[in-house]
Amino acid sequence: MVSYVLRSIGVLTSALLVYYGLPLTRPAELSEVAGSLVFIAGVAGLILLIGHQVRRFAAHISQARTRVFGLLSVVYVVVVFFAMAYYLLERGDADQFDGLATRTDALYFSIVTLGTVGYGDVHPVGQEARIAAMVQIVFDLVVIGALFAIVSSQIAHRMNLVRAGHGREDTEPPDITRQG
Repeated sequence: MVSYVLRSIGVLTSALLVYYGLPLTRPAELSEVAGSLVFIAGVAGLILLIGHQVRRFAAHISQARTRVFGLLSVVYVVVVFFAMAYYLLERGDADQFDGLATRTDALYFSIVTLGTVGYGDVHPVGQEARIAAMVQIVFDLVVIGALFAIVSSQIAHRMNLVRAGHGREDTEPPDITRQG
């Protein structure tokens, strides 16, 4: 369990270091079309990452910890990706967002969108920003749905073990992929 937590903290720390350390300036020669293509390529990469994680989850249905921490890693990457997109959109066109001026504002908006809180202090007003926010909302729904699926499948798995008399409720199923 400790290794999963440390790995999760490491992924989160790395994502934040990249986010705050990467020089994020949109080159003047990068057109809106090229910027949109880069965003679409990033979204395609996220789709591949989520698809990989879903296949991995399905292959190891009894390994709840692996699946939950894998999903957390996907959440970190999605949040940072969209924060970068929001920040770059605002830097390229100051009319895309109301209330977004810094990287922290963009990260805040990405997390608030993930949590479906919607305080309204930062919100998209431009069409590009609204499209990016809608894409993030779809990703967030998929990730939250996957989290619920993992939790419910784990509960069902443990209930079946208890009914069959093969396990206790407070034990984790063995990790069958680990080689000794």
